[in-house]
Amino acid sequence: MSATSSLPGLHSPAAGFDEPFEVLAACHDRVRRSLDLLQRLVAHVDQHGADAQARDAARDVARYFNVAAPAHHEDEERHVLPLLRASADAALQAAAQRMLSDHERIRASWQALEPALQALQRGEVSPALPQVAQDFVQAHDGHLELEDGLAFPGARAQQEGAADGEAQREAMGREMATRRGVKPQ
Repeated sequence: MSATSSLPGLHSPAAGFDEPFEVLAACHDRVRRSLDLLQRLVAHVDQHGADAQARDAARDVARYFNVAAPAHHEDEERHVLPLLRASADAALQAAAQRMLSDHERIRASWQALEPALQALQRGEVSPALPQVAQDFVQAHDGHLELEDGLAFPGARAQQEGAADGEAQREAMGREMATRRGVKPQ
């Protein structure tokens, strides 16, 4: 299986596992696209109900957030958070704590949204869909910006500053690839 073929959220050949922070950033682009699709889905359902397009979009959103997003959060929790926590910078330590609480809130809001998407896939419209979708999107508010603007650059700097930084980066990339069933190069 190639890194650009069958897994949702892994369609960017420009982001290879030899540069794991680039993979994490590329995942955020896919999260944003999936959140946008979710918002367009809610508007579509309001106008057209659970038609074929709605069922397909619900399937796509669910697949991304059930497969790729959990792997992404695990990547961050295994590799980014420890680097931030090890920093002497209080802002990076606080970012680590916020990331973890954001992940918990995102997981909880996904558990509320997923049944509404499952209903759509069966051709049923859950009256809860607009609210649980809005809650899920709002759970991401500020989270991606925190990671892109502070956490990832801070963690990368920590890693690059370590005596074994290159080995850490290589191990991080291998572990991320393995989690996705991609053979590391």
